[in-house]
Amino acid sequence: MRIAVFGTGGVGGYFGGRLAQAGHDVAFVARGEHLRAIRTKGLRVDSILGDFVVVPAQVTDDPSQIGEVDVVLLGVKAWQVRDAARAIRPLIGAHTCVLPLQNGVEASDHLAAELGAAPVLGGLCGVISFVAGPGHIRHSAEREPFVTFGELDNKPSERTSRLLEAFRDAGVKTQIAPDIRVALWQKLMLIVSLSAIGAITRTPIGVWRAVPQTRSMHKEVVREVYSVARARGIAVPEEHVQTVDNWPDRLEPGATTSLQRDIAEGRPSELEEQIGVVVRTGREVGVEPTVHRFIYDSLLPCELQARGKAPARPGQP
Repeated sequence: MRIAVFGTGGVGGYFGGRLAQAGHDVAFVARGEHLRAIRTKGLRVDSILGDFVVVPAQVTDDPSQIGEVDVVLLGVKAWQVRDAARAIRPLIGAHTCVLPLQNGVEASDHLAAELGAAPVLGGLCGVISFVAGPGHIRHSAEREPFVTFGELDNKPSERTSRLLEAFRDAGVKTQIAPDIRVALWQKLMLIVSLSAIGAITRTPIGVWRAVPQTRSMHKEVVREVYSVARARGIAVPEEHVQTVDNWPDRLEPGATTSLQRDIAEGRPSELEEQIGVVVRTGREVGVEPTVHRFIYDSLLPCELQARGKAPARPGQP
């Protein structure tokens, strides 16, 4: 398959690298020092499942130099999806599909609003990886990376079958979801509960899970996401609540989430896409997620400041 990876970070670099290693025709879109390093030395992936280097690697900062492809893997942050949708237009042909792998539940909708619904799949992934340096991706956790995707109408299609085969050829645990919207909300329950409590307490999982009050808050967050999803008509199974309740105990004590780290370090985060979406959707369906609203309102000043939108202090213009 001819594949373009837009956003060669921890997600795009890892999964795109695996597909390239398996012999697929993969072109990476990157920029700056990352671009220059990949161009000169290839894309290096260090993984507990086996290290490898994609060399030579096709890489550019201009999608128009790649042309139309079979698949676009979208590996940018969730808050970058709208801009990315415009940037990937040169990659889209009559038979191209776009697979977003962001946190949250809105990426496919944002893509469809810009590109039309036809090329857009629903998708999610699980991988703990990051850019360790220019041209260098590190996968650093025992959990096996996975990709889940599907057509937005959940119907079987030739393109999802081909993509499933491509990922499996690359040794990536992959499935086509029976209901992609359910799968997205199930992951949201997991990631937002960890992100929200980690960000508001500013502590790693091993600390807040040991405090009864914050462990109880985690359970409330999980149940709020479940209630909002069900009110929205998303058939998340009730037993998933217990799975997510127990998830913190499976993680390393020092673990933190990307949203938590971004807020702590003053960078723009996925606050809107992870926590804000529960607040907004709850409002739409008549369910008030009280704990989410408290956490969202508490973190919003940091987010606005990171984006240069913080209100001026008294006495300032």
